[in-house]
Amino acid sequence: PYYRFNDVMYRWISLDNWTYSRTFKTPFDVRKWQRVNLVFEGVDTVAQILINNITLGRTDNMFSRYSFDITSVIKEVNFVEVRFLSAISYAAEQSRCHKAYSIPPACPPPVQKGECHANFIRKEQCSFSWDWGPSFPTQGIWKDVRIEAFNHYHLLYFSLTSFFVKSARQWSLEIESIFDVVSSKPIAGLVTVNIPKLQTQQTFSVKLQPGEGSIVLLVNINKSSTVEAWWPNGHGKQTGYNMTTTFIMEAGYQIEKFSKAYFRTVELVQEPIPGSLGLSFYFRINGRPIFIKGSNWIPADSFQDRVTYDTLWLLLKSAADANMNALRVWGGGVYEQDEFYNICDELGIMIWQDFMFACALYPTDQNYLESVKAEVSHQVRRLKSHPSIILWSGNNENEAAIASNWFSIPYADREVYIKDYVMLYVKTIREIVVTEDKSRPFIASSPTNGLESVKEGWVSQNPYDTHYGDTHFYDYSNDCWNWTMYPKTRFASEYGFQSWPSFSTIKKVSSTEDWSYTSNFSLHRQHHENGNNQMLQQIGRHFKLPQSTDPIKKFKDTIYLTQVMQAQCIKMETEFYRFSQSEIIKGEGHTMGALYWQLNDIWQAPSWASLEYGGKWKLLHYFAQNFFAPLLPVAYEDKGVLHIYGVSDLHVDHKLTLRVVVHAWSSLEPVCTLAKDSVTFKAQSAVPIYKESINDFLERCRNCTRKSCVITFCLVGEGGLQSPTNHHFLSSLKDAVGLEKPQLSASVSKGDDVYIFVLQTTAIAPFVSLDVGSIKGRFSDNGFLMTEKKKVVLFYPWEPTSVEELEKSLTLSSLVDVF
Repeated sequence: PYYRFNDVMYRWISLDNWTYSRTFKTPFDVRKWQRVNLVFEGVDTVAQILINNITLGRTDNMFSRYSFDITSVIKEVNFVEVRFLSAISYAAEQSRCHKAYSIPPACPPPVQKGECHANFIRKEQCSFSWDWGPSFPTQGIWKDVRIEAFNHYHLLYFSLTSFFVKSARQWSLEIESIFDVVSSKPIAGLVTVNIPKLQTQQTFSVKLQPGEGSIVLLVNINKSSTVEAWWPNGHGKQTGYNMTTTFIMEAGYQIEKFSKAYFRTVELVQEPIPGSLGLSFYFRINGRPIFIKGSNWIPADSFQDRVTYDTLWLLLKSAADANMNALRVWGGGVYEQDEFYNICDELGIMIWQDFMFACALYPTDQNYLESVKAEVSHQVRRLKSHPSIILWSGNNENEAAIASNWFSIPYADREVYIKDYVMLYVKTIREIVVTEDKSRPFIASSPTNGLESVKEGWVSQNPYDTHYGDTHFYDYSNDCWNWTMYPKTRFASEYGFQSWPSFSTIKKVSSTEDWSYTSNFSLHRQHHENGNNQMLQQIGRHFKLPQSTDPIKKFKDTIYLTQVMQAQCIKMETEFYRFSQSEIIKGEGHTMGALYWQLNDIWQAPSWASLEYGGKWKLLHYFAQNFFAPLLPVAYEDKGVLHIYGVSDLHVDHKLTLRVVVHAWSSLEPVCTLAKDSVTFKAQSAVPIYKESINDFLERCRNCTRKSCVITFCLVGEGGLQSPTNHHFLSSLKDAVGLEKPQLSASVSKGDDVYIFVLQTTAIAPFVSLDVGSIKGRFSDNGFLMTEKKKVVLFYPWEPTSVEELEKSLTLSSLVDVF
């Protein structure tokens, strides 16, 4: 389906109605059971469910679990049918029926080649198209289907959340179990909770009422045990404790539930800041403020059944390997599968979890709200045990959509939409979240002004206000190297620039005539208005555009430059957010989060992602590994003065040496070096460590001009403590004087479970890129500025390969190869 233009060629599939059916034998004696249910974990989306030609019910929400009582209709041999209705025609019909007033947007922009009225169906919103993805409005059974037979009672949901009781200085666990009770009278029994490693065991007497019965137990953890908390990646261990919960009820049979108990607290701190208007917006985990570093997650495929455990592991491990500690699960996709959150628990990746509403207004008629209620309570119950989830957020950009009037709503009609907004996100979703989960914060939207938005009736005048909450920021027309264009915000939850995926990724879904930046294919794949031109404009500010007369080389060179540009732009912006964490300037600052848009790709196309479809790292992802490093020196210029800041996420203060090396573009020998010893780096802060006017700096380094030299710098400390080497360009690289075309070479050998690439260069090489085509794996470093004759880079394979294969597939290039 991803090949060339097939997203449009195959559209007929989603316009048709499809029926799934099968015959099955019942594998047990029906008469022995009080209740038999047919359970669908996920139906996508609008369907009528029948067994033996009897209608059991209908589904209209992709995100809900459906259970049908089939006790009286099941036989020895059964015929089950799921009759689907086209999601596109259903959404159109729902929109037609909503006669009172329109609910915009009606359709996506034409460049997306999408379908209309996604906001009228509770389905993955981006499956109708998005600015980075195709329109594949799927229909089918996207999660497990099973038959459950039971007597007396059956466990539906089991969850645990941890609390730290300050007065008692003790951890406690709240365990909630929700049952389907089919007996006609109450059932009494005993529940035993056992956490061996924490010497904690408690038994409770409980009683279940007929119907949907729930039991809430509070377990106090033995005070003499040392509880290890769950910490985000880079801040400590992700300890979890094995726990067994045993239900022994009078009705005879027992249920044993094995789970993992994690202990962590989360607070979203919004309080006044000295010297500034507004409020802070940051997360405290286990009492410690944490700078949030990461990205935004979108669905990993248009076809969810192709998303395996391995797919998720690869993408999430790549996030952790790039020093990320958080991801935002964006509100236009899906609530991810259990495995996703299990892996995040294991890797220490905090999750900002949106509810699935994005970039649109939504109806609030009774049926719609009932469907949303079922969806939200199911998802919160399913997910709230995960320590990785630190926040529930009502929607993506819908407060901003009303505040900035994206849909040109006449002022007189505004109140209707604000009322709907409050009805949906506050009175419906927030009510359920607050009732079901007291262990983590809720915000109504992103971006939002947080408590200030609440004060203004949940829709603030300007949700992008840098003095409150979080912001989303995109600007493709200004120079991304100019840090003054970025908002000095409290929390940057979305920002980004596009690039193209590598040629090996594009090649799989295209043919020879597509391999040019201006081909029909390249235009078709770009779903963001004027996106391909915006990339060239941004490249043109600082780099020379490819001039090759060989069309395929020109295409490959352009792809490479889009990746260099994207990496350098997001580096500049992220470093700005990181060095703004400890200062307030003109009332702005104390930035405590940087989540760039976006981590992963849904198909092979130009997008904002740092990981290509299939998991290959773009240059941006290698840059992220450095700009999110726990220890980092950051340079910027202000009015002719060079400032270097030291950023530390470490928990203790360190004395470090700042090493600055200046190179002329024309020589591998440094022009001058500078060391500043025993600079104190405060734990978890950003401090100015060096400042000098560029003119004085260049004078000291004789023979240097802005155009002929480049600055590199790093931090070194005791016991091998070291930051990545960072760089600061004194001019655009298209104006650089003295750059020569380097002879780059690499020799490859095999280590234990890695391959070793020894690179050599004859001249300084900016943005050296190693590409091994479609061999799966990643390098230890890539896209770097090579200022020494020799550099060792490791390759971590994700599947078996060999020295021969790697040598054969390797392309080595640097910026000068493109001129």
